Amino acid sequence: MSNLIRRDPFNELLRGFFVRPVDFPGDDLEGPKMRVDIKEDTAAYRVHAELPGMKKEDIHVHIDGPVVSISAERKQEKEVKEGERVLRTERYFGTVSRSFQLGQDIDEGGASAKFSEGVLELVLPKKAPVQTRKLSID
Repeated sequence: MSNLIRRDPFNELLRGFFVRPVDFPGDDLEGPKMRVDIKEDTAAYRVHAELPGMKKEDIHVHIDGPVVSISAERKQEKEVKEGERVLRTERYFGTVSRSFQLGQDIDEGGASAKFSEGVLELVLPKKAPVQTRKLSID
């Protein structure tokens, strides 16, 4: 005889609904991705990066020529009270990073960053192109 398992789908639905959220196909299980908008004008690039829940001291921006790297880390806060148990946690803790290459070198000295309401705003001035010159031979 084959092993038959008796299941009550309605009971399982209610149990899953009240104890834990139901996972639907296509849910993002990898953790959040940093979403960025990059705009360009004649003098600078403007970058807006969404970093909700991050603290500004945990965000790092590195500029290397035309390459910009943004990284941030959210640390897990262990705050479990006595008699309490965690059934499920869906908040992401860890590191998120993003790098992209712009069309022109960045003037690091003139670059500025502002973090407000979960959005990092970078103003990245373009470095003036190096003028080539022709040498005359004596």
